[in-house]
Amino acid sequence: MNPTFPGAGEPYRLYTHCGISEARHRESYYELVPPLHDGNVNPPAGWGNPYQLGTLTPVSPTQVVFTDDAGHRVTFTLRLGATTWKQLCD
Repeated sequence: MNPTFPGAGEPYRLYTHCGISEARHRESYYELVPPLHDGNVNPPAGWGNPYQLGTLTPVSPTQVVFTDDAGHRVTFTLRLGATTWKQLCD
């Protein structure tokens, strides 16, 4: 579990190249279900590519929230036992 809860938001560079699906906070991996994409596994309109700059904030022992100045807000849920990314994308 994430030992930083509750925690302050930290600057975060969210990888968006293949859509919005995963985040890492400290040593923990989180996922967005279902992932956000444009139907062709690209970020939705209005998101940066390959990254979106914003803030990642732990909001519970199992969730972190990404927000940015463009008004995006997505909640990622902890992948218990994960030690790496679920999906690697080029």
